[in-house]
Amino acid sequence: MPGIGNRTELPQATPHAGCSCCSTNAATPPRQETADAEFLVEGLTCGHCVETVKKAASTVEGVNAATVELVAGGTSRLRIAGSADPAAVREAVTAAGYTVSR
Repeated sequence: MPGIGNRTELPQATPHAGCSCCSTNAATPPRQETADAEFLVEGLTCGHCVETVKKAASTVEGVNAATVELVAGGTSRLRIAGSADPAAVREAVTAAGYTVSR
C-alpha cells in the first residue's frame, strides 16, 4: 500500500465499550480446574445408547463435558471433563440402564 512504511505505523484499533474481545477492560474469566476421568461402560450398541449415557453423565454436578467412544457389543469408554464425583457419574450411568465396569 502506498504511503505506509511498515505495520507499526498503522493506527491502533479503538476498542468498543461493549466489546469483550478487544476491550482492555474486559475481565478474564477465572480458569476452572478440571479433573478428567474415564469409565468403562458395557451394554452400548448404537448412537442412541451413546447419547443416553452422555446425557446421564452430563446431569451430574461438576461434569463440564462427556464423550463416549462406542465399541458396539464391547466395552465403551466414557470420558468426563470436570470435577464431578466419580461415584455420582457411575450411579447416573447405572440408573440409565448401563453397566460401569471401572
